[in-house]
Amino acid sequence: MWYRSRTYILREEVTEGGTRYFISFKDGQGISYELNVSYDFYMAFRRLELDNRKLENWDWRHREFSEINDETLNKRALRLPKDVDELIIEEEQAELLHKVIAALPENQMRRFLLYHEYDLNYYQIGAMEHCTPQAVRRSIIIAKEKIKAQMKEYLCA
Repeated sequence: MWYRSRTYILREEVTEGGTRYFISFKDGQGISYELNVSYDFYMAFRRLELDNRKLENWDWRHREFSEINDETLNKRALRLPKDVDELIIEEEQAELLHKVIAALPENQMRRFLLYHEYDLNYYQIGAMEHCTPQAVRRSIIIAKEKIKAQMKEYLCA
C-alpha cells in the first residue's frame, strides 16, 4: 500500500504557455515544498505509482485468505508427513542396513557402495579395481543376496 501512503503529491498545471509539472512534499520538520519538474521526471513518478499499484494488486490476488494450520497444509501436501512409528522403523531399518553392509567382505562392500552410492557402472568399477566387469557384477549380486537375507531375517523376526 505504498502508493496510498505516499509522502508526495503529483500535480499538473495547464496554462496558455503549456503544461507545468509539480511534485509537492513535506520534509522531516514538516515544511512543505513544491518543485517544478520536467515532464520526464514527472512521468517517472507516475510510472512508479503504476508499478507499485500493479505489485500491490498482484500481492492481493495471490495472498492466502484461508486459515493455515497443520491440518490444512497436510491436505495440500503431495506427500503426507510420516507418523512417528514409521520414522522410527525406517531409522532402525537404515541402521540395520548399514550394519549389514559393513559386515560384507571388503571387496563386496566396496563394489556394492561404488555401484549403489556413487552410481558407477560395472566397467568403471572394473577399471578401478583391475578386474572384469563380470566379476564386479557377480560380486555385487552376491552382496545384494546377502543383504536381502539379513534384512529378511530382521523383518520376519
